[in-house]
Amino acid sequence: MNSIQQFNVDRADLAKTSLTETPLPSRETLPDDGLLVKVDRFAFTANNITYAMLGDALKYWQLFPAPDGRGNIPVWGFGDVIASKHPSVPEGERLFGYFPMATHLVIEAVDVSKRGLRDGAAHRQGVAPVYNAYARVGADPAFVGRQGDYQALLRPLFMLSFLVDDFLADAELFGAKQVILSSASSKTAFGLAHLLHTGRSPIRVIGLTSARNADFTSSLGCYHEVIPYDRIDTLRPEQATAFVDMAGNAELRGRLHRHFGDRLVYSGRVGMTHQDMAEVDDMPGAKPSWFFAPDQIRKRAREWGPGGIDQRFGAAWAGFAPMLEKSLMIVERFGVEAVEEVYRQTLAGQVAPSEGHMLSLAER
Repeated sequence: MNSIQQFNVDRADLAKTSLTETPLPSRETLPDDGLLVKVDRFAFTANNITYAMLGDALKYWQLFPAPDGRGNIPVWGFGDVIASKHPSVPEGERLFGYFPMATHLVIEAVDVSKRGLRDGAAHRQGVAPVYNAYARVGADPAFVGRQGDYQALLRPLFMLSFLVDDFLADAELFGAKQVILSSASSKTAFGLAHLLHTGRSPIRVIGLTSARNADFTSSLGCYHEVIPYDRIDTLRPEQATAFVDMAGNAELRGRLHRHFGDRLVYSGRVGMTHQDMAEVDDMPGAKPSWFFAPDQIRKRAREWGPGGIDQRFGAAWAGFAPMLEKSLMIVERFGVEAVEEVYRQTLAGQVAPSEGHMLSLAER
């Protein structure tokens, strides 16, 4: 392949897609300390739709620029260095991190260590540091084969689950006796449910999901109760309740606020898979607020010191990973047409929650 293919979406209409091609740079034309990385495979989940919907607000579009009002959705995945001008990063090095939906990426390597590096490109600054970090994983068995797929599909999402759980614990659950999660079949939600269920046994964990996903969500074993969206009125309104909104559905949020009233002690917004941006005003109960993961990371980095987050997250991941083999089926798809099909299915909310998609723009 003599060009870089990049799968883009229209920032004003996510249903419109396009493919751009640019010449593949040679080693000589790379910037100083530059790396040319071939994107091997990447995960695609509903969380990537959230990245697109918040692309302007949270600067996701600036990470991997696209032309003419289009955007490239960031994805977590693996890449192999095929050309290097950095003396400490050899060709063949395998990297795990944030990639574009593309066949290749040029990285301006800085802060290179035995464990990883960062992309120092000017347009990638001003965002959370995790989005510019790449782990060197060629010798790490935890990133090989199916274990590597689990890392790409769920490790970034489980980090969000871990941080939300930690935030709720730090706030003593705002006095709630039960926690309700919307989009309960989603990977971030069932990761959070697992942590809440295993870490604070007196807390009741309730999942809200569509009727078609109810059986799968119940089978996960991390919810005390699974309720279809059309049965919200069966929930006990007198119970002090925290709500973590993974769906971003304003109508659903309004129904819950009206149902629980002042007993809704926390209403946190984490994801936005529904394309309903309207907000309901003057709702009873706690005012909805965004959970911003980098704030919790900075707080715990100060309090726990170097390595504190990694150590605690590693222990949490070790307890979560075994459930993935029984609850998640890896689906591999290759080529531009396959990527577009999975993108459209995910955008429309038609992907089975039991599936985890690992994609590549390159044909196999």
